[in-house]
Amino acid sequence: MNSPASAKTMRTKYLIVIEKTENNFSAFSPDLQGCVATGATRAEVEERMRDAIRMHLDGMREDGLPIPEPSSTAEYIEA
Repeated sequence: MNSPASAKTMRTKYLIVIEKTENNFSAFSPDLQGCVATGATRAEVEERMRDAIRMHLDGMREDGLPIPEPSSTAEYIEA
């Protein structure tokens, strides 16, 4: 059985999609509707998205909402 301390250290990986726009980068997670971030660089948007996901999940917990399991996947298709 997991102790409360070990439950806090468990991490879940969510897919994020990063898009290059004309002026910056933007990102979203298909599994977490409304969870988005922007940044001047790819590294910055990744860090901001990491923070956004944590805040999004904390808000869901506070509201008593179920936390969605990651279900999105990505694949490159050559055309």
